[in-house]
Amino acid sequence: MKKVMLLMAVACGVVLMGSCKSKSSAYKTAYEQAKANDDDYEIIEEEETPTGEEISYESVRQESVKPYSGEDEAGLKKYSVVIGSFKNKTNAYSLKERMADEGYNPVIAENEYGMLRVIITSFDNRSDAVRSRDNIKAKYEPNFQDAWLLERMY
Repeated sequence: MKKVMLLMAVACGVVLMGSCKSKSSAYKTAYEQAKANDDDYEIIEEEETPTGEEISYESVRQESVKPYSGEDEAGLKKYSVVIGSFKNKTNAYSLKERMADEGYNPVIAENEYGMLRVIITSFDNRSDAVRSRDNIKAKYEPNFQDAWLLERMY
């Protein structure tokens, strides 16, 4: 009788512990939603510059962005180098402060989906933005290897 009671107590404990696990379906749903939002952007293929010099435009996205609350509009130009994208404003501000300590003047911009883009440099000229992105990747390697260009749509 004691063995049966002990066995039942162990079985109940296993069931209770198993039900405390987080549901992977919740993570899967959030991942699929974020992936769907990322697929909404247009990727621009490589082009040649007027001088014949080939520049890589990999990871160029066109988005309509505006300065996040309290950010300087003058810091956003046509082409920007994005080093981080966040839903959480604390994470965005943390990266912004880190890069400000490095001597940059970063800006946080928000797109139409509520994603906060941490922009480290911004230019009117695409080739200047490409050079800046490549310099940032080289300077902070292995960090920011996924830095990309944002072409601001108005």
